Amino acid sequence: MRVSREELKRMIDQIPEQDVLEVYDFIEFLTFKRGEQALNEKEVEYLAKDEEVVRQVQKSREDRRNGRIYSKEQGLKYLRRCFKGS
Repeated sequence: MRVSREELKRMIDQIPEQDVLEVYDFIEFLTFKRGEQALNEKEVEYLAKDEEVVRQVQKSREDRRNGRIYSKEQGLKYLRRCFKGS
């Protein structure tokens, strides 16, 4: 669906006064969401270039495929043992 800016402006002009704040909030939400998406894309691009992060992700996937995963409790026990040893 394609809407021209003029049509959108006309629709906004017809919004009842009590709904103006809601429309404003929605437009702010869309603006924020679009900015957040752009930031997330930049983060992904940056992380994809980090060889260490890529290696860790690949290792994690391999561990999951081979059943080398821990439950939350197992992970906590492991971390507690590591901290006791240091």
